Amino acid sequence: MKTSIAISLSLMMFLQYFIWSAWYVTMGTYMESSLGATGQDIGQAFSALALATMISPFFVGMIADRFFAAQKIMGVLHLVGAILLVLATKVENSQLFYWVILAYSLVYMPTVALSNSVAFAQMTDPGKQFPWIRVFGTLGWIVAGLLVGTWEIEKTPETFYLAAGVSVALGLLSFALPNTPPKGREVGESTALFSKESLSIFKDRSYSIFFIAAILVCIPLAFYYGFANPFLNEIGMDKPAQKMILGQFSEGLFILAIPFLFNRIGVKNILLIGILAWILRYVLFAYGYGEPNGWMIYLGIILHGVCYDFFFVTGYMYSEKKAGEKNKNAAQGLFTFATYGLGMVIGTWFSGLVADHYVVGEGHDWQSIWLIPAAIAAAVLLYFIFFFHERKAVA
Repeated sequence: MKTSIAISLSLMMFLQYFIWSAWYVTMGTYMESSLGATGQDIGQAFSALALATMISPFFVGMIADRFFAAQKIMGVLHLVGAILLVLATKVENSQLFYWVILAYSLVYMPTVALSNSVAFAQMTDPGKQFPWIRVFGTLGWIVAGLLVGTWEIEKTPETFYLAAGVSVALGLLSFALPNTPPKGREVGESTALFSKESLSIFKDRSYSIFFIAAILVCIPLAFYYGFANPFLNEIGMDKPAQKMILGQFSEGLFILAIPFLFNRIGVKNILLIGILAWILRYVLFAYGYGEPNGWMIYLGIILHGVCYDFFFVTGYMYSEKKAGEKNKNAAQGLFTFATYGLGMVIGTWFSGLVADHYVVGEGHDWQSIWLIPAAIAAAVLLYFIFFFHERKAVA
């Protein structure tokens, strides 16, 4: 791969995830302060991205991959997305805001898969080259969080304007990216999420047990995505959006450990560590909120790397190995559909109800709120310990 192509792909990934981070992390805080939103309103808004995650694989697999050059349709979607992000700042009630965010999410989520398609199409050795390109996406997420925190714009529409401006930049850049023509379907490859071939993976009992656990663990995940930033703002942490990027730093570090651990301690033990981290994170939040800048809150944020990498990244690897070569793309899509789609829809809805139930005066009973996802994660842990048995090593 030429150096010039590597630079353009790295910039693409940086901007792609900068956009997402700029508005998504602090959306709950913005809704509370600017729209007077309830917890249920916030949960509903976060569910928009989950719904889009469920729909986007069909769009990419059935339309974008078959009929359009990936970089061109990505450019159009980001330009339309910029308009929708600005429109989101003009609405004054939570219900209308939800529909704008849903429309934006339906436009944005396909670009995640399209950016991967553009990157993979240019690589001569994806296994070695993609991680070095994709890491710029994590860097983009971190830089956006730093800017939002440093500028102290978490409660303002400026986060959406920042994301919109970068969306325009990426939209224009997309048309200059290397051409990635529609690829159609390769002979013998299953890409349909619900085809007979892709669903055959559930004949494996251990994978079925894992799959159910993955959906359930997304309920605690939704609590963090939807309410961590409002929580940190409410308890008085200094520049919480800036501090939350510690989670992305830990994500980048812990992901390097997974290939080493995957075959040494086994899939089950890695997944168990991931679930234990969820329990520990929420217990730290529940009992450490009295010191908003104390070690317990910081450790809860830093645990994001273990929570995410040890369960979800390992889950993608496990799905690919279980599915086999011909079904691996469909298996990855099915795992994303079930977790960031179905699981997050359930989780965002439920977390919103819990947050509203524990409203106290002008604030919340955060200890009670965080102990609920901790208890759910503990139940998933017990379920996983007793029912998941991987009889043979996953190479």
